[in-house]
Amino acid sequence: MTANLNDPMDPVEDRNAMLEKALIEEYLKTNGHTQESLKKLPPEQVKKIMQDASQYASLKLEEVEARANFVKGLQEGSASLEK
Repeated sequence: MTANLNDPMDPVEDRNAMLEKALIEEYLKTNGHTQESLKKLPPEQVKKIMQDASQYASLKLEEVEARANFVKGLQEGSASLEK
């Protein structure tokens, strides 16, 4: 039996990978692009757009992680007050 590398439920895949892909798609859409429209652009322009999209996704992922850590800290703080 072989693993399907394109299976979105593959446990090997990074848990943030799907979110990162969605954020990149969001960036592209917001800036008037799609994966298909990028194929019609010069390689240098595509590289720049994808670098910007990757940076956007990275910053958003950091924001999500920071918010999750903040909420976790709040929950741990309130749990210690309940004791």
